[in-house]
This record gives sequence, structure tokens and C-alpha cells, in this order.
Amino acid sequence: MKKIIAVAVLALGLAACSSEEAPAEDSAMESAAPVDSAASAVDSAASAVDSAASATDSAASAVESAAASE
Repeated sequence: MKKIIAVAVLALGLAACSSEEAPAEDSAMESAAPVDSAASAVDSAASAVDSAASATDSAASAVESAAASE
């Protein structure tokens, strides 16, 4: 009987030591901007780059057509 109790106590001790506690929540994450707003900022920056490239292409084709008409 004593052996069974000893094995049970050892098993409970091993189970208690092997379980991990949940890490404490980082308080810096509470003040961070949400991921959605960061993704929308990246999307709007990408669209600004695309529109700038489009304007550059339009200006280049206007210069080419003006040079060809002379």
C-alpha cells in the first residue's frame, strides 16, 4: 500500500513540475496599433507608388509623342 501511495505522490509531483504556466501578457502589446490598420497603411502606400509610376509613364509617353510630332 505504501508503494502505491509513494508512486502516486511521485506521479503527481512530476505532473505538477512538468506543466507550464501561461506567460504574462506583454503590456506593450496593448498600446500597439492593430494589424489591420498597419496593413491598410501598407496598401495605401503601395497604391501611392502605383499611381506615381502611372504618372511617370504618362509623362514619358507625352514627351515621346511630342518629340515624334516635331
